Amino acid sequence: MAMPFITLFLASDSLCNFNSFIGEAQESNPPIGNRLFQEAGQKDNSTTIESVERTNAGQSASTVKPPPPVYFKGYTLPRGNPCESFTLPPPPADKKRTGPRPCPVCYLPVEQAIALMPDAPSFSPGVSNLAYIHEENSEKPEFGGYPSLMQRNDSYDVRESMSVHCGFVKGIRPGHQTGFDIDDSDLHEMESCRGVVVASAIFGAFDLIRQPKNISEYAKKNVCFHMFVDEQTEVFLRNSSELDGSMRIGLWRIVTVHNLPYDDPRRNGKVPKLLLHRLFPNARYSLWIDAKLELVVDPYQILERFLWRKNVSFAISKHYRRFDVFVEAEANKAAAKFDNASIDFQIEFYKKEGLTPYSAAKLPITSDVPEGCVVVREHIPVSNLFACLWFNEVDRFTPRDQISFAIVRDKIMSKTNWTLNMFLDCERRNFVVQVIFCVLPFGFSKIYALIMEWKRKKRRCASPHQISF
Repeated sequence: MAMPFITLFLASDSLCNFNSFIGEAQESNPPIGNRLFQEAGQKDNSTTIESVERTNAGQSASTVKPPPPVYFKGYTLPRGNPCESFTLPPPPADKKRTGPRPCPVCYLPVEQAIALMPDAPSFSPGVSNLAYIHEENSEKPEFGGYPSLMQRNDSYDVRESMSVHCGFVKGIRPGHQTGFDIDDSDLHEMESCRGVVVASAIFGAFDLIRQPKNISEYAKKNVCFHMFVDEQTEVFLRNSSELDGSMRIGLWRIVTVHNLPYDDPRRNGKVPKLLLHRLFPNARYSLWIDAKLELVVDPYQILERFLWRKNVSFAISKHYRRFDVFVEAEANKAAAKFDNASIDFQIEFYKKEGLTPYSAAKLPITSDVPEGCVVVREHIPVSNLFACLWFNEVDRFTPRDQISFAIVRDKIMSKTNWTLNMFLDCERRNFVVQVIFCVLPFGFSKIYALIMEWKRKKRRCASPHQISF
């Protein structure tokens, strides 16, 4: 069977180095869709439940024991599937082209990926009940709360039932009088999303709305595409005639956020990136994509390839070049990503907690540094705990989440047998594309309006400093 490959054309600064080649309780969810490949040894969960019901028929209510919870335990694709013999090709011979670039990924056909969506949640090792701390009467009402170092340390003591800080510490519910406030109509829509969420955000009108491509009709109808924007960005979108009363631009539902909790837009962006399980409390899976990226593969194919086939609840690509937190911190300082003193303080703090440079001793872990522009996850207690604690580090220290990723991961993995999938960055560049637009020597609003017009007419830039219509 012909193998589906996707060719991506990236702008110059997104071309890559091919060296990267080498309270909530966990519940069973009702079946979704048809199971595929059951003839290859897959068990249908519904059969187990029905057999229990037949066994208990006629017994009194007092003697009937509820069936044990059913969990997704992974699957092996049957012989003859499109990805059976797939291997990465050798690095390209063109040595003149340096920098990161995409590599081929074998996805199942979208119909098969949809059919393989698990009927039940994955098992959550270590924690099965997770609640969130509420500080309505705090003298210092801050979005993330004021967890002490003792509370922070306690949050890493993973146990069956836990209460942790996880943003939104005041107000009735996330998004309502908490900071990062969202209109009730949008909150209702978000709470009604019970399947897959694809989310992104633009704060400060710094980016453009990029429409997902190659999306199946099933995904268009069933996946919740939400783009979070601040009031400034909403004004730009309306002035460019991209946004009308429907609050939709293509597949994206535009959600305006009021009362942003931080002065730093980078910290504000971490709220939807890491806390989607709080904003979408009933969703099963989420795919976060930085606004600079354009999604070019169906979400169900991505979930199947990086979560379900690997039987993990969290997936993120590793950095294409750096795999050591200490090297990443120095790179952040050299690029002036944040003030050096704050980065140094964070690194010294982690050193005292036992963080060491990456070495072969950490294998099978292959990197301590993620490329955090895409996050793929299942919303189960342990992955939600990881996201909460990662957000708490961003809230306490610097917003450079690549620096705090490894310390949170390692602390949770030391207490449980939870694992995550850190896949090649060239694979990530296969399903999201960074597009660079030309810039004109005008004010930002003029640039934005011109680019919107350019997008509508689908014309290319005539030169690096000019857009022709």
